[in-house]
Amino acid sequence: MVLFNAFLGVVFIYVSISVFYAFIFALAGRLVKTKSTPYSTSFKKFAVFIPSYKEDEVILNTAKEALKQTYPAECFDVIVIADSLKPASIELLKAMPVKLVEVSFDQSTKAKSINEAFNVLPEIYDYVLILDADNIMAPDFIDKLNSRLVYTGVKAIQGHRVAKNLNTKFAILDAISEEINNHVYRKGHRVLGLSSGLIGSGMAFDYRYYKSLMKTNNAIGGFDKESELKILRDGLEIDYVEDAYVYDEKVENSEVFKNQRRRWISAQLHYFRKYFLSGFYHLVTRGNYDFFDKAFQQFLLPRMLLLGFVFLMAFISICLKGLFTFDLFPGVYFWVAIALVKCSSVFLSIPNKYYNKQTLNAALELPKVLILMFLTLFKLKGANKKFIHTPHSGNIIINAEEEVESEIK
Repeated sequence: MVLFNAFLGVVFIYVSISVFYAFIFALAGRLVKTKSTPYSTSFKKFAVFIPSYKEDEVILNTAKEALKQTYPAECFDVIVIADSLKPASIELLKAMPVKLVEVSFDQSTKAKSINEAFNVLPEIYDYVLILDADNIMAPDFIDKLNSRLVYTGVKAIQGHRVAKNLNTKFAILDAISEEINNHVYRKGHRVLGLSSGLIGSGMAFDYRYYKSLMKTNNAIGGFDKESELKILRDGLEIDYVEDAYVYDEKVENSEVFKNQRRRWISAQLHYFRKYFLSGFYHLVTRGNYDFFDKAFQQFLLPRMLLLGFVFLMAFISICLKGLFTFDLFPGVYFWVAIALVKCSSVFLSIPNKYYNKQTLNAALELPKVLILMFLTLFKLKGANKKFIHTPHSGNIIINAEEEVESEIK
C-alpha cells in the first residue's frame, strides 16, 4: 500500500505540474489585452511558401486566394512547392501568377520541400512565410506580419491560425483545441514575456536565417517543433500577432483526428528525448528560459489526455470515498481541486464566440475523443519515422474578409 501511495503521489505531482502550467498562461492571456502594432510603410519582400503534397483538391484555390493580399503585389511572391500533384493541377498552376517549384522524393516531408525551394530560389527576399496547402490568409495578413516584423526586428513570428470550417462536431472540437493552444502557448506566453509557440503554418521568418536553419532540419513529423526549439536554442525570440488571421481546415472525422494526434504525440515524445536535458543545460549555463520552457513542454501530458485523466481520477476518488470510505492518495479533495483548476484553464482559454449550443452539442463527442486519444498511445511506434499526411477537402471555401469581421466581433 505504501508503494502504491508513493506511485500515486508521483502521478499527482506530475499531473499537477501539467495542470498549473496551462492554468498560469491561460489566466495571463485572459487578463491582459494585446496591443496593436503601428502600421509600417517599410514594405519588406516576402516569399510565401505553400508546400503541397497530393493536395490537388485545395491548392488551386489556396494559391488564388494567396494573391489577394492588400500588401503591395511587387513585395511578395507566392511559391507553390508541388510534390506529387496531378499533371492537370501543374498546368493550371503554371497559368497563374505564382512561382512553381516541382519536387519529388522517395519519402516526402514538408522539411524537404521547403529546403528544395530554398535551393532553387534566389536570395532576393527578406522574409519567408510558410502556409499549409489548405490555408487562406486574411487580406491584411502579410501587412500585419510585416508591420510587427519591422517594429520589433524579430526573426520569427507566428500569426493567429483559426478554423476555416465548423461543419462537423469533430471540426468544432478541433477548432476549440487550436484556440486553446493559441491562448496558452502563444498569447499567454507573450504576455508573460516568453516566446510564442509555432504551429506549422501562418508563420514567417528572416529568409536567410531560416534558410540556414532548415539545412539541419530533417524532421519527418513536427518540423515546426524542430524549428522552434532550434530558434529558441539560438537565443532568438518568437513573436505572435493575435489579430493577423490565417484560416486552416479542421479535421472532420475520427479517422483523420486519430492520425493527426498520433503524429503530434509521436513528435512530442521524439523531441522530449532529443531536447529535454539540453533545455536544463541551457537554462543553467546561459539563462535561456525560452528554450527551457519549450523543452519542458515536451514533458507535459497532452492536454486531451490530461483532461480525461484528472476527471477520471476525481470520479474514482469520489466513488471510493462514498462507497468504501477508501480514499485515493493524496485525497479526494486534492483530485477534485486539480480537476477544477484544469477545467478553469480550459474555460479561460476558449474564445467567447464558442460558448453556444453548437459547441455544447459537439462536447457530447468528448468521451469518444478521449478514447481515441488513449488508443493512439498504443499506435505510436514508427509514427515519427514516416510522413503521415492529413488530407483536405476542396469543398470548404470561405470569404476571408467576412471571416475577419466575424473574428473581430
